[in-house]
Amino acid sequence: MSVDTPRRIVLLRHAKADWPQVSDHERPLADRGRKDAPVAGRRLAETGITFDLALCSTAVRTRETWKLVVSELPQRPKTVYEERLYEASLGDLIALLNETSDEVDNVLVIGHNPGMHALADALAGTAEGDTLARMNRGGFPTAAFAVVEFAGSWKSVEHGVGTLTGYWAPHE
Repeated sequence: MSVDTPRRIVLLRHAKADWPQVSDHERPLADRGRKDAPVAGRRLAETGITFDLALCSTAVRTRETWKLVVSELPQRPKTVYEERLYEASLGDLIALLNETSDEVDNVLVIGHNPGMHALADALAGTAEGDTLARMNRGGFPTAAFAVVEFAGSWKSVEHGVGTLTGYWAPHE
């Protein structure tokens, strides 16, 4: 694997969560979230990206989203449930990506806002077509995902390193 090989980071915000009387970390998906997550999974499958690694927040809503999304993918990547994704700052998210092995080409991160939107925006030094405008106009709703491509080592992931090549949101 050459560090010049194009790599992809796909940032997926969890699907719509419910607001029962539980802690924020324990919030489950709402009915709409259970409908939107498989649709997001099908759209991810349509990208043709084969994920080597999925990093998923430990929050209930992200784990439930991942379970529904992965069932729509052609193959299940190695999955790591990462506590640091819950309430992660932009710096925390970049540091987490910097820890990724260079054996990995494509990573799917299942997390929360404002982190997913902030990370997609920060990494995108350039964008294809109107993807950046659409992402910023839509505000990165639940079950939305962004695709950022870059070349180099995972240790080189930083502001402006990539190109935003895709953005999808349900109900758009």
